Amino acid sequence: MGTVRAKKHLGQHFLNDKNAAQRIADALDTSLGFTQVLEVGPGMGVLSDFLLQKEEYETFLIDVDDESIEYLADKYPQLGDRLIHGDFLQLDFSQYFGDKMAVIGNYPYNISSQILFKVLEERDRVVQMAGMFQKEVAERCVAKPGSKEYGIISVFLQAYYDVEYLFTVKAGAFNPPPKVLSGVMRMTRNKVTDLGCDEGLFWKVVKAGFNQRRKTLRNSLSGVIAKDKMSDNPLYDLRAERLTVADFVALTNEISESK
Repeated sequence: MGTVRAKKHLGQHFLNDKNAAQRIADALDTSLGFTQVLEVGPGMGVLSDFLLQKEEYETFLIDVDDESIEYLADKYPQLGDRLIHGDFLQLDFSQYFGDKMAVIGNYPYNISSQILFKVLEERDRVVQMAGMFQKEVAERCVAKPGSKEYGIISVFLQAYYDVEYLFTVKAGAFNPPPKVLSGVMRMTRNKVTDLGCDEGLFWKVVKAGFNQRRKTLRNSLSGVIAKDKMSDNPLYDLRAERLTVADFVALTNEISESK
């Protein structure tokens, strides 16, 4: 069967620690009712081995790497069409999945943010996501208001998901070892189907606030709403990193009414 060569341009660091792989697989909560799981970037199938042992759901694998796909097709002939040769970021979920599914993986670090935003786009379908990220990215995702890690991705994810940091994985668990620590996290869809504000404006407000995070919102949001239209709401006098998701929603509604 041979092996698969890790490719730097694809951000590949293959997990070779079976204990870590089992813990990641076990992080999915099947009581949420999903019957399909998609693994992103399976590489040589170390995590896939544990996923395919589960009887509660069907496992799908997606990889953009020709060599990995050839290896996995040989290793798991039973997968058939559930082995997808393609780019996760371009995947049409409706072609493969019903209304409840989960996403898991040892995600390529060079596209981790894009992967998270893709899951956000599919939030009505993806009830849970778990897996490995660069530790610094995972810490930003779970960060709380007031911390230096709290930022755009923290707010967007926590608007729709409950996000938990599970455990840290050292570089020696991978081949080749990355130059950074890795962290496993889990995101579980919350009950929010509607933020209760103009979501397009919400995204603009959050991005503008954090793009100039050292400024107060009265200054950083001047491109979204004219200063003379800003009220005396004390939220404007805070930096973006101090606001909760609910604060951003309230401010978005106020801006929407002021325009």
